[in-house]
Amino acid sequence: MSAALAWPEGDARKAPERWSAVRVRFGVLGPVTAWNDAGEPIALKGPRHRAVLARLIIARRRVVPVTRLVEDLWTDPPTDAVGAVRTFVAALRRVLEPDRPPRTAPRLLVTEGPGYALRADADTVDAWRFEQAAAAADRERPAAVPSLLEDALGWWRGPAYADFAEEAWARAERTRLADLRLNAVERLAEARLTLGRPAEAAAELDAHVAEHPWRENAWGLLALALYRAGRQGDALTVLRRARTLLVEQLGVDPGPDLRRLEADILRQADHLTGGVGGSGGVGGSAGVGGTADQVWARATAAYDRTVAFGARARLESTIGLLRGLAVTGGGGLQAAREHRVAAVAAAEELGDADLTARVIGSYDVPAIWTRVDDPEQAAQVVAAAERTLTALAPGENDVARARLLATVALESRGTHSARAPQAAEQAERIARRLDDPALLAFVLNGVFMQTFGRAGLAPRRDEIGAELVALSARHGLVTYEVLGHLVRLQARAALADFTGADRHAAAADHLAERNELPLVGVFTGWYAALRLAESGDASLPEVESAYRGAATSLDGAGMPGLERGLLPLALLCLRIRHGLPAPDDEADGDAPNDDAVDRDTDWGPYEPWARPLLLLARDQHREAAAALREVPEPPRDLLFEALWCLTARAAIAVGDRSRMERAHAALAPAAAELAGAGSGLVTLGPVARHLDDLDAALRRT
Repeated sequence: MSAALAWPEGDARKAPERWSAVRVRFGVLGPVTAWNDAGEPIALKGPRHRAVLARLIIARRRVVPVTRLVEDLWTDPPTDAVGAVRTFVAALRRVLEPDRPPRTAPRLLVTEGPGYALRADADTVDAWRFEQAAAAADRERPAAVPSLLEDALGWWRGPAYADFAEEAWARAERTRLADLRLNAVERLAEARLTLGRPAEAAAELDAHVAEHPWRENAWGLLALALYRAGRQGDALTVLRRARTLLVEQLGVDPGPDLRRLEADILRQADHLTGGVGGSGGVGGSAGVGGTADQVWARATAAYDRTVAFGARARLESTIGLLRGLAVTGGGGLQAAREHRVAAVAAAEELGDADLTARVIGSYDVPAIWTRVDDPEQAAQVVAAAERTLTALAPGENDVARARLLATVALESRGTHSARAPQAAEQAERIARRLDDPALLAFVLNGVFMQTFGRAGLAPRRDEIGAELVALSARHGLVTYEVLGHLVRLQARAALADFTGADRHAAAADHLAERNELPLVGVFTGWYAALRLAESGDASLPEVESAYRGAATSLDGAGMPGLERGLLPLALLCLRIRHGLPAPDDEADGDAPNDDAVDRDTDWGPYEPWARPLLLLARDQHREAAAALREVPEPPRDLLFEALWCLTARAAIAVGDRSRMERAHAALAPAAAELAGAGSGLVTLGPVARHLDDLDAALRRT
């Protein structure tokens, strides 16, 4: 085991004061407990004391508001619930830092803002260390994996958070850790197979499949281990037992990996012999051995050999590839969009409405930004979806119909289309009736995109995000779980709940790192700049620098609908937030390079709303008033409130009463929100402040 993953032994770090904080270790891989430096259990008192500790560990060093702790600890909170939580925290502090002098600030369980946070080091919580070990095992050579994972699996003393199995606040983390453990057991078995130790792998896997009979990968590994141990008959028996369980209990046949393995065992395929350097598992890189690139090359070559050119299956397979391509970053998203339009056109040419519906509806790539990257392509997809809806037989294929309707809602985002919200509503009704989790997640994405009919709808979007997170976590829909966290990040930021927004940003980043979703970092990076702007802890130049850094993440991301004009808009919002005039977009002498000049002055789609303010900054009031009269109503998207606030600032400056009244009416429903922060990218401060300024200006005119 590497030193970085070992428990620290008596290395409490000395504080600059006259007392030293105790190096406490925490255990949640079983009943929640804590140990002191000597390895002795710390008395945590009653179940609610342990619940507070467990809840703070789940928060991963982030602040949990007292109100949230009250909600989590009691179904029907007593009148003194807040006081009780404070009592629990005080008791925990006494046992976790017993040597802390009176009136000295705690270092471990700290008070911050509206709640508490546990500032535990990453190597002092067994669950966090287990996660590190599992990640390290994926990077290590096979020879190093067994000792690493054997040690890590030995840290489990029972189910994670065992004493809080029924608590909703622990459910997602318990499920995540349990799945991580099961994957580690199977990864350990793969390593043993690769190292030529099939008997050891078989012994461990036999108990594993008995406890978790629905994990097909585990059945395949067990069969392969038995085969390599010279027990071909037992290997076939295991596969047949797996088939019986799956068919009788779940009503499904074994997947292609298990079926292929059974056939290979029957013909005693050469690649099954394995050994050091050979294959260790079933599925993924398993079965035939070799690197991921080699597996890809062999699989695509086999596909080309066996699936005839012109076969309709090729179109459907293409959409599956494009879904993966769209989330890879770089030019993948742009290429996926282009090939998608071609695939839809090819499907329509075949005249098969069901096939066309599958090709259109199978491109269920989650979307978070409310302006499409290519309006022309989006319009083509919407038109094809509408034609296909008309061509489908009435009353049949509700799944395809719902996916087509959701596509219309998604691809019409940011427009004033009356059809799009209707399509989203119809799709949602169908999806909820069919009880299909993947379909519902896709449809909720379309519903989210149509929640911009007016200002002030952040609470509704927060509800959608919460449902997406819960639904996706239950059913393994990782990309939609990320989407749900990003939706909630935006909504909580709009509602000035930055503690909540921080939590969802961290969750999205964590899932993105584990599942190779690089585009997520674009949104969380921009949110970090917004967060700095709203924190009040940084100067204007520092925040501007943060925004310029975030803007570089858009280079080559393939998202022109997000990229164009975003940086100058963010910088303009910052200046207005600080009571400064708009920048002079004609002066570029201080810009570091030509690219920076272009990025700072290319207003893209936001030019109509920026132009009056830019003219005012140059004292061109008559021209600004004329430009203001030409400003259209903002699109119904995540920047709706922000663009109305820019209109309001210009209207106040030129004394345009009509525009002021329209801005006030549009912004009033969002009086409790932060302008622009609902985008997760830019901020103009409280909407209420802009409404107050409008009220004052209207009284003067």
